Amino acid sequence: MAMKFDPFRELDRVAGALMDSGQGPRLMPMDLFREGDTYVMHADLPGIDPGSIDVDVDGQLLTIRAERTLSSAQDVKWLARERQSGSFLRQLNIGQGIDRDGIAASYDNGVLSVTIPVSERAKPRKIQIESGARPETVTVNEEAPSAKE
Repeated sequence: MAMKFDPFRELDRVAGALMDSGQGPRLMPMDLFREGDTYVMHADLPGIDPGSIDVDVDGQLLTIRAERTLSSAQDVKWLARERQSGSFLRQLNIGQGIDRDGIAASYDNGVLSVTIPVSERAKPRKIQIESGARPETVTVNEEAPSAKE
């Protein structure tokens, strides 16, 4: 397979390799939105083994960790190696109005989906308004005063 050599792309790759020590976790691109009474997050994690994905909640912090390992055969001559390997990390502060026990996650076609339900006490609700007017008690005197007095 022939590949066209692009010196500028090669410079970008070398500069990226020098700047990236490979030690720190990489961020994963994500979308986050609210749908009714649930927050939904979709994070791109293509090529990740589902067994290496860890989603946990500690207090108000939702943490997602994943690991991608690429094969590193000894007798391979790389023509291009652009896919990142290593650990991926994303942390979200989920606040206090979340049902932590109801958080669920699924992984399909390289996308991690996490659903985060809003707790019952944080859901919008209608407040009954009581009227400030009090019914007055009227006393009726059954004895009418006589007009002959």
